[in-house]
Amino acid sequence: MEKVLNDTFYQPERHPQLAKLSIQSLHWTSILLVITVWSSAALFGLYILAFYASALFEGKLERWNQMLPRLYEQNTTTATTGISLHFAAGGIILILGSIQLINSVRVRFPTVHRWIGRVYILACLLAAVGGLAFIVTKGTIGGLVMNIGFSLYGILMFISAIQTYRFAVAGQMDRHRLWALRLYALAIGSWLYRMDYGFWLLLSNGLGHTRSFSGPFDNVMAFFFYIPNLLVVEAYTRASTYKASPALRLTASFMLLFATGFLLLGTYYFTLFYWGPAISTWLSGF
Repeated sequence: MEKVLNDTFYQPERHPQLAKLSIQSLHWTSILLVITVWSSAALFGLYILAFYASALFEGKLERWNQMLPRLYEQNTTTATTGISLHFAAGGIILILGSIQLINSVRVRFPTVHRWIGRVYILACLLAAVGGLAFIVTKGTIGGLVMNIGFSLYGILMFISAIQTYRFAVAGQMDRHRLWALRLYALAIGSWLYRMDYGFWLLLSNGLGHTRSFSGPFDNVMAFFFYIPNLLVVEAYTRASTYKASPALRLTASFMLLFATGFLLLGTYYFTLFYWGPAISTWLSGF
């Protein structure tokens, strides 16, 4: 099993056994989460290409409206171009982004890491610009709250992409990796958005959700699909420092383990009923 994130550092503490346990716990739960995210995000990336990109290629954009009403309308060329760019770049992001987390690729093949990183950063910028263009020219189906939440998401992704590249070029690798983690946490937001909705509809029968995506739950989800991801990144990075207490490391480990369980369950059901059939249909057409 290879290391996926930065090594944690250990400083002798008053309870060395507990400290060692907390370090190992954080290390292995982070690896488990990254493997889960990599697998699930890659599947969702293929689904994006299979469902949205294939509809664009085949000239059947009305299929997009099966998942989200009014996503495609004939008389909104600029908005359609923006959201098409967003979807195409999004599929690339989810497939390439996870590769960048693998430590051995970065260490053994730095040139590969840098070139994948350049494509990844460009895709993130294009996805952000495309999504923002759609919101500015047409607006989201959910109205003002969703417009604000999704616009903030696009702006944060754009800033994170710039910062990730800027610190890499400057040779400030610690800050580069921190911003890269933040960028990845944002990049997987669209995937988590669908997964969160799937669980909520299953468990609550759509409580607080409306067809216009303007209900109480919809308003929360306009921000919830990316803010918790950023909080997990911040908790992990703080718990990974040598100054972190065992309690903080164990708390972060629990957060990572809970997230892993949630993603494994969601990935299983989404692959079975949504992603898998769409990907199979797409691949069978080649």
